[in-house]
Amino acid sequence: MTELFITGFISIRWLDIVDILLVAFLFYELYKLLKGTVAINIFIGILALFLIWKVVRALEMELLDQILGGFISVGFIALIVIFQPEIRKFLFTLGTPNFILGMRKKFFFWQGYIKNYKIELDIDKIIVACQRMSEAQQGALIVIAKTNELQTFTDTGEILNAEISSSLIENIFYKNSPLHDGALIIVRNKIRATGCILPVSSNKEIPARLGLRHRAAAGITEQSDAIAIVVSEQTGRISYCKNGELSRRVQPAQLKDFLVEEFGME
Repeated sequence: MTELFITGFISIRWLDIVDILLVAFLFYELYKLLKGTVAINIFIGILALFLIWKVVRALEMELLDQILGGFISVGFIALIVIFQPEIRKFLFTLGTPNFILGMRKKFFFWQGYIKNYKIELDIDKIIVACQRMSEAQQGALIVIAKTNELQTFTDTGEILNAEISSSLIENIFYKNSPLHDGALIIVRNKIRATGCILPVSSNKEIPARLGLRHRAAAGITEQSDAIAIVVSEQTGRISYCKNGELSRRVQPAQLKDFLVEEFGME
């Protein structure tokens, strides 16, 4: 039997139940994405209008049905313009391995079909550079790419394609260096570019006292699967960021453990 019968005249297929669950999941993910933004009010208003239109159609109120139907059909084009940043972020999220790996944790039957991405990385050289810059209160922003090679952002800086060296990293972020203000991006165990411009996160949960380096670290990790490391110029404290979430005031040993876990190096 592929149908359920309720009160003798309403039939519900199993596919209808799956359809409802999938729509509910989609709306839940959209709500999480838009929560805390101005767009959430517009989203709720449009959803309410859509439900009213469905009720009007069910009641066969033809005139109101045509008015609301015409508004909604044209309104979808306007939605693409209104929600352009949110739609872009949502589609970007769907395409990142972090989203897929997150789904694997929710649905156990995906186990064994999705691989963890492990990339070779000279972790010790990065740790030494961060420790020295921390002691000297030398500000730095290091981004380590994973599956997304961040070409859009490396193109905004100076291309180096240099081997990773703790001395080179320190020299790049020396306060008199012309490239110290931007981000250093490491791709495939090489310093691909430096002085790069990154997107700044609009997350209101980030403390206002933190500077643009921390917000840029959150911004790039919100839009990609990269890892970002920040050394504060004011305090010398080290932070790292993943998926837009900052872990602050970490010790070099803690940073090394994190990078070993992320990149699978011993």
